[in-house]
Amino acid sequence: MKNVFFFSLVLSALFLSPNPINAQCSSSAKAVKVSNHHDTQKDVVDIALGSKDHTTLVAAIKAADLVSTLKSDGPFTVFAPTNSAFDALPEGTVANLLKPENKKTLATILTYHVVAGNIDSKAVVQAIQDGKGKASLTTVSGGKLQAMIVNDQVMLKDENGNLAGVTAVDLKGNNGVVHVIDKVVLPK
Repeated sequence: MKNVFFFSLVLSALFLSPNPINAQCSSSAKAVKVSNHHDTQKDVVDIALGSKDHTTLVAAIKAADLVSTLKSDGPFTVFAPTNSAFDALPEGTVANLLKPENKKTLATILTYHVVAGNIDSKAVVQAIQDGKGKASLTTVSGGKLQAMIVNDQVMLKDENGNLAGVTAVDLKGNNGVVHVIDKVVLPK
């Protein structure tokens, strides 16, 4: 619990800086990129479009016809898997999901990465603390994600027990916030 409190204090202090930075919470902590950047001209889809590390996610959002939904007022909290997170799925999974006949399944998986509301990293950490080490997040698809802190890193546990680490936080747009994760989370 001491590490969680320290992590929260470090994150709070980092939010005072307007520039993205790396923070190390303790000698054993993993680096967490923190950005307090708010771009009122970009929405959560535009943030993903502007990232070379999220081209697979963007292709999936387009294939699932979710662009207009995620460009709406929201607000949305998006846990955005990187290209390498999609690459870690079994071979052929992404190509299969991108097929028109799998559009509904793809949309369910993608909306499992979205939570209604504008939940910044400070709120996530606070919810974990208030939940005595865990916070339950209800996704737009209706599924549940558990947020927790493991070795000073915020982690998400999907309904199958798989963990994804949050690697960058608080990429703010005009209709929500994006947090980058290192694995694809999957509903049951």
